[in-house]
This record gives sequence, C-alpha cells and structure tokens, in this order.
Amino acid sequence: MAKRALLVGINYPGTKAELKGCINDVNRMYKSLIDRYAFVEEDIVVLIDTDPKFQQPTGVNIRRELSNLVGSAEPGDYLFFHYSGHGTRLPAETGDDDDTGYDECIVPCDMNLITDQDFRELVLKVPDGCVMTIVSDSCHSGGLIDSAKEQIGESTKLNREESNSESSSGGFRSFLKGKVKDAFQSRGIDIPDEILHRRHHSSSYKPEEVEEQENTDGPVKNRSLPLSTLIEMLQEKTGKEDVDVGNIRPTLYHLFGKDASPKFKKFMKILFKRFQEGRLNEGGSGHGGIMGLISGIAQEVLKFKDEDEEEEEEEEEVQSETEAYAGTKKNLPNNGVLISGCQSDQTSADANSPQGAYGACSNAIQELIAESDGQVTNRDLVLNVRKLLAKQGFTQKPGLYCTDKHVDYPFIC
Repeated sequence: MAKRALLVGINYPGTKAELKGCINDVNRMYKSLIDRYAFVEEDIVVLIDTDPKFQQPTGVNIRRELSNLVGSAEPGDYLFFHYSGHGTRLPAETGDDDDTGYDECIVPCDMNLITDQDFRELVLKVPDGCVMTIVSDSCHSGGLIDSAKEQIGESTKLNREESNSESSSGGFRSFLKGKVKDAFQSRGIDIPDEILHRRHHSSSYKPEEVEEQENTDGPVKNRSLPLSTLIEMLQEKTGKEDVDVGNIRPTLYHLFGKDASPKFKKFMKILFKRFQEGRLNEGGSGHGGIMGLISGIAQEVLKFKDEDEEEEEEEEEVQSETEAYAGTKKNLPNNGVLISGCQSDQTSADANSPQGAYGACSNAIQELIAESDGQVTNRDLVLNVRKLLAKQGFTQKPGLYCTDKHVDYPFIC
C-alpha cells in the first residue's frame, strides 16, 4: 500500500489575478500529510509559483504530475490532490450536457485551463481498490469531477431546478435571474449575485462576488477568475484584441497546442471538420449558439495545422460532436472523491489575518483535522467545514462528490 500526493498552490504574483493564501494552504496541507496521515516526503510532489526551485504549476506540469500520480497507482493505494488557486467556468458549448451547464476549470499559472471533464477522465483511470481524494479550494469547484454523484451540495441542474420550483412565482423569478446572469457571463461580464438577488429563501445563498469585503478575520478576496479577466490576460498573452468568450477554446488551443486540455482538442477537431466542410457557422439543428460567435482569431486557428498531430495517435478518436462537447457518459467516475471549496456558481474566499493569508475552506479543513487528529469521514468533514465557515462569516458552501460507498470513508486515508 502506497500513499502519494500532489499539492498545487498558485498565487499568480504580479498579475491581475494575484492571490495571497494559496501557497500557505499547500504548506499546511504538506505538514498535515506527514504529521497526521503518515505520508513520506518522497511521495509528495509540490508545484508552486512563488519559488523558482519548485516546478511551476503550468497546465502541462499539473497534467503530467496528475498522470504520474494515477499511472503509478495500484489497488490499495491512497492518492491525494490538493489545489489552491483560481477557478473559472466557461459557458457550455451547444450540445454540452454538463450537470451544471458550464465547464468548471482550474486555472494554472499560464492560463492553460484544466476542465471538469479532464478530471473525470483522470479519475476513470484510477484502478479499482484505489481511491483518489481531490480537495479544490477554488471558485466554481462544485462538480469539478464531471458526472460524479453530488452527495452534499447544490451545484447540479437537478438540485437547482428543485430549489427553483418551491413556488411557481419564486421559481420563475429565479429562472429569469439565472438567464440574465448567464447572458452577461457569456459575454465575459460578471454580474454580482447581490445585484440580481434581493430576496433570499432558506435554501439559497449569497455568493461572494465582490472583489474585496470584510469579515471578522480581515480583508477577503475571492478565488474566481471572471471571464472578463481571463479574456484580458489571454489578449495580453496573444497580442490579439479580438479574443472574446466565443473563441476562448480556440485561443487556448492556439496557445498550447498538444498541451491544451484534451476536451478543447476534441472540440477543435470538430471545428476543423466543420471548417473543411464549409459549415463552421451553421445554425439550427442544435449547432448554433456560441459557434456563431467565433471571430477572426478562430478562423485563423482553424487553418492552423498541428505539426504534432501524428504523434497523438494514442488519443481516443472523437466519435460524435456531442462527445466533443460533453464527453462520453458510458462510464462513471467511481474511484474519486471531490471535496469542493464551494458550489459551482459560488466563489471561494482568499482571506487575510494577522497570522497570514489562507483559503477559507483550506483553513477550516486544517482546523477540523487538528480537532479530530485526522480521524474524520468525508461526510463529517464537509458538513463541519460548512458549519465552521458559516460561523466565521463566509457564505461559500463546500460540497462532496463521490459514490455512495465513499461518503463515509475516512478523509484521505
């Protein structure tokens, strides 16, 4: 039996996206793994962006280390991945049947996004008899393992629809507010929920969408990378001003090529096919929507032939356009446990105190680990973290995503 871990902390120093507490989260989790869970230093890989002596948490480095973590696993092993950094979400493509209606993503230091479907495909490779626990203290992290069963949380469409149907008038208002917010998000504009929500039901919550706010511990910033900021940063990286929400995926493919998200590469294969067939901007038949927004940069990318395409023969061929959008649903991710810092439409707090900066969820987890000496189940951890965060004045609600049999498994090991 082996215990292996990958810890990733990203503070994005010197950028529009700068955070303060992510590296501290990783340092505290590193110490907990050794002191409480009997991990050894040689089996813990750390990626941070504030010290050149460490591997940098770029998209390709995170993917490689995740692949190594899972690729070396055997039945009986315990795998652990902790991520503290920005999260973002991209509006779903036409035909995308995601549980939340978005691609939830983590944001590496180079903006080479890693999607919920990427995590799902990773967890599908975890061998039976082995469990991989993922803690993502980032915004929009609910549902980060695409199609995993939601045990504690309010992220999936089904739960949101049930909540909205509590009363016909309230449900319709919530539906309209959701549509308005989605419309602005699809243009890269973040609208704080407090502007849209004037009344709160007992089952609702108020996401932390403001840039700075106060709680008992000091200034709080959220770990969300709004589409507008992501687009600005991509414009800087590419030198192109016509990057917008309609061509984020092609832009990322153009920047990172074979190192881009597998989901984006599948998406680009469909665009290449449409371009070759002269039907790139086809409408109707379920193929309109965001496809019609693709502008000059996307047209340029579609003509770009990946020189390394022949080296990717091992990649599974795209069987359908639906698969390129939403991924194959024939298997469920049974060997993964996700503890999310918040729901898919919430933000996670990056807070400051006299003792230093921290992620609100990561800090609460550490408090409960210390209180229980590490002996706590996944269910009890998430429920008690929710209570502790509420007591501390934070509005985010962590979630638990896993199969029924893993709900009452010990946290980590």
